[in-house]
Amino acid sequence: MIDTIIFDFGDIFINLDKQATISGLQKLGMTEWNSEFDRLNLLFETGDISHEDFIGGFQKELPNASKEEILEAWNAVLADFPLYRLEFLQMLSKKYRLFLLSNTDSIHIETFENKSGTSFYSDFYQCFEKVYFSFEIGKRKPNPEAYQYIINKHELSPKRTLFVDDKKENTDAAAALGLHVWNLQVGKEDVVDLFEKQIL
Repeated sequence: MIDTIIFDFGDIFINLDKQATISGLQKLGMTEWNSEFDRLNLLFETGDISHEDFIGGFQKELPNASKEEILEAWNAVLADFPLYRLEFLQMLSKKYRLFLLSNTDSIHIETFENKSGTSFYSDFYQCFEKVYFSFEIGKRKPNPEAYQYIINKHELSPKRTLFVDDKKENTDAAAALGLHVWNLQVGKEDVVDLFEKQIL
């Protein structure tokens, strides 16, 4: 009997347009996403470098781009957050313990909050017992420590917990710890189809 659900954020609740960020960076001179961009992203997502160091790192790779242009390209990934998903979550929160576990950075969260407005993001966050962003806890999926952190902190039982994420490596890591998982297929499935999956 599942009584707890841990959700990812991007492409589960908020739609992402990853190509928009790649296209934006290409316009600023990026030929390909390289290991340095990867390194900066990972460090920023675990809170190991500051906002300034992250943007500065991108400027070294894209010397003709301004800070504002880089920020605009970086935030282009954030698309819409349909209201029906929030309403579904609000309904779920009356029946289950809910947590959010997202690999994200301070720029994206600040932008999401600014774009969606206080009442929307407050209603969203209030659905969860606790919201965990990788840049705040210093741990990111699929590292087992990220899941274990929540399990230990809230004394969760893995066999009574469902983890929902769109990336297979993340659901595989959760399954290895004994959690039930749903690897949601973006574009083919929607989080509101949860009960049709017959997992709960």
